[in-house]
This record gives sequence, structure tokens and C-alpha cells, in this order.
Amino acid sequence: MSDIGRYNTLKVRRIASKGAYLHDDNNGEREILLPARLVPRGTAVGSELTVFVYLNNEGLITATTVKPLAQVGEFAYLKIVSVNDTGAFLSWGLAKDLLLPYSEVPQNLKPHLEPGKSILVRVFQDEHERIAASARLADFLDNEAHTYREGDAVVIIVDGPTDLGQRVIVDHRYWGLIHNNEIFRPLHKGEKLNGYIKTVRQDGKLNIALQAPGRAKIDDIAQGILNTLAKHGGFMAVSDKSPPEQIYQLFGVSKKVFKQALGSLYKERFIVIEKDGIRSIDKS
Repeated sequence: MSDIGRYNTLKVRRIASKGAYLHDDNNGEREILLPARLVPRGTAVGSELTVFVYLNNEGLITATTVKPLAQVGEFAYLKIVSVNDTGAFLSWGLAKDLLLPYSEVPQNLKPHLEPGKSILVRVFQDEHERIAASARLADFLDNEAHTYREGDAVVIIVDGPTDLGQRVIVDHRYWGLIHNNEIFRPLHKGEKLNGYIKTVRQDGKLNIALQAPGRAKIDDIAQGILNTLAKHGGFMAVSDKSPPEQIYQLFGVSKKVFKQALGSLYKERFIVIEKDGIRSIDKS
């Protein structure tokens, strides 16, 4: 059967007034309805559509072209829209809110389940194929990740501060840590951003950096400086002596990294450093 709670690419078997009926590749007799209001213009029998498959309010398998904020197996920071005796209902981009059952909420978080607040959860599928949320994050994450190498690009979600830095979720599968000396701007719970493997410790735990390590980092930042210079007409009143706050505001990096990238650009004659700032050199 199609993966409930995930994106599926399915073929249109027939089109009727209710919408497009999609062929479930793993269940030849079953059709999955994509409601008429969601059928893309130009769709015909035989067309392939990428849709999100879920159970609607009647418990029937259905499809949508609306993208939820997370699919099964992913974490997301979702807003609570209502609370009842069953649990909390979360807004996740679909018309049907996502249930966070009380059984999936750690005891210390239950008093904080209030409409308007947000909570970091994992989307999962229960034993009845229903899609639900869990705030028991540790049940779905591993502390050991020996398959990564230094410099690997990853997607991270911020969980919150620790004494050493910020704990993050790495690629929806592992715990990781960004040490305080790697953080150059405020990070917010639930924030999703790109990161890099700084080190894989002997115990398998991951240390994460927000900027690519080594030469790759310098090249990436250097190109960003050139792009920003171009947007400002080729000159900016900033230099390696500018305040760290100004550098971060303009380029999103620490002063140390900025100076390294600036030195690389100067050495390779992409810029000149003038009394009042930096200017790009036209290489054309």
C-alpha cells in the first residue's frame, strides 16, 4: 500500500466530479481520491502526481497536494491550536489538525500544553495507521552516529540550550550538539537550518558546526561576500576592522571567519581593501 503520512508519486487512474482517483501501486484494487479542488490544472488519466497520503476525518485514505510541515519520521515545531481530554491538537499545514496524545507527552511538559504555544514533536504512525505526534523525542533519536564524516552537510533542528551549547536534532535521526563557541547568533527552539559535522566523537556523538569546516568554509563565505558586494554596487564601507556585530549583520559570520575569507579574496585579487571599505575588482 502507499505510504500513509508520506509523499507518494501516484498515477491518475480516472477522473470524476469528486476529483482524481489515483492508483495505489501496492494495492491494485484500491484507489486514492485527490479532491477536485486540489487537482492541478492539466491533469489527465495517466498523469503522475506527487501527493501527501493520509487518513481524513472519516478515517478514509486520501491524498492532498498541500504540503504539511512534517511527514512521518520527521520532527517539527508546531503550534497548539486546542487541548481536550485526549491531548493537544497541532497545526501542521493540513485542514485536519495533528493529535498529540497525552500518552506521548512527558510529564514535565503536560502543564505547558496551552493553545498558542508551540512544541517540538516527531510525527509518527500508530498501530491503526493513524498519523499522530509525540513529544517523547528521545524515543526516536540515537546518540550514536558513526556513519558521518567531518564536513558532511546535515539538516538540524534546534531543541534547546545546555550548559555546553545548543542541543540539536540531526537529519531527523540523531542528537547533536553545537558548542557555544560555534554560535554567533541567537538560536531558537524549533529552528531548522543547515549545519555541518564538526567531529564524530569516539562514543558516536555528533558535534555540529553552523559553517562548513576548512577551505570549504572560506570559499563559501568568500563567495557570499562577493555576492553581497555586487548587491551594493561593488563597494561596502566594511573591513576586517569593523565591529563583529556589523560583520555578522551583513554576512552572518564571525569576525574571525570574515577576516579569513577577506584575506583569501584579496590574495586572489577579487577585491581591493581601501581606506573606507572593500571594493570588488571587475574580472571581466
